[in-house]
Amino acid sequence: MIDEPDTSVFLDAGRTCPTLTHSAQITMPELVMAWGRGWAVSRGVPGPVEVQGGFRADVGRPGHRVRYVLHTWDTDLLEALDRQVTAPGTWIKVSGCATDLRGALSTRWTMESSGYLMTAQFTVGAVEPPSPYETRVATDGEVVVATVVDATGTAAASGRLAPAGKCGVIDQVETSPAHRRRGLGTTVMRALSDHAARNELATGILVATEDGRRLYRALGWTVQSEIAVAYVRED
Repeated sequence: MIDEPDTSVFLDAGRTCPTLTHSAQITMPELVMAWGRGWAVSRGVPGPVEVQGGFRADVGRPGHRVRYVLHTWDTDLLEALDRQVTAPGTWIKVSGCATDLRGALSTRWTMESSGYLMTAQFTVGAVEPPSPYETRVATDGEVVVATVVDATGTAAASGRLAPAGKCGVIDQVETSPAHRRRGLGTTVMRALSDHAARNELATGILVATEDGRRLYRALGWTVQSEIAVAYVRED
C-alpha cells in the first residue's frame, strides 16, 4: 500500500527540478522497477535487466530498439550513458525534469514529451458503460484486457493490466476517436481496477501522457514523478 506522497520536495546534486518524495512503503526505485516488469509483460518483450540507477529493456522494434529507464541518476551517470550508448532507436527515460535530462545529453538526442508516473490503490467496483456499449474482460496469458465494444461488437475503448508482484501495471488505455467523451476510458479503468483488486493486486502503476493524466487524476490516481524522455532517432 502507498501512503499519500509528501508534498515537500528534494533536490539531488545533479538535478535542478523538484521531485515528489514517497512513503517508505514503496520507494521510487521499487515503483519504477515494478512498472518496467509489468510493461514488459504487457508488451510481450523480454523482462527488464537491472543497470546502474534503473533498468534496460530490449524492446526490439523499429525506432525503439532499447530503452533505459532510470529512477536514480545524476549528471555524471547520464553523460556516461550518452558516451556509451550510440545506437539509433535507443531511448532514455528518467524520473525527473525534462530540462535536466536535456542538459545532460548531447545534441544527437531528441526530446520527447514527458510522461507522468502515477499510482493508485486498486478497488472493487466496475461500472457499466452507457447503452449500447458493453464491457468485456478477457485474459491473454498473464495480461488482462478490458474492452468496451459498441452495438456491432467493434472495440471502442480498451486497456491492459499486467502483474508485477503485488502491483498491477495499467498499459495502453485507448479510446477510438469516434467514441470519445462518453466515459469509456473510465469504464475501462474501473474494470481493470476491479479485476486487480479481486485478484489481490494492491497498487496500480502507470505512466500517463499529459492528456491521460487528467483522466487518471479524476479517478483518484496520484502523480509521483515526471518521466522525462529522450531518444536517438532511427531513420
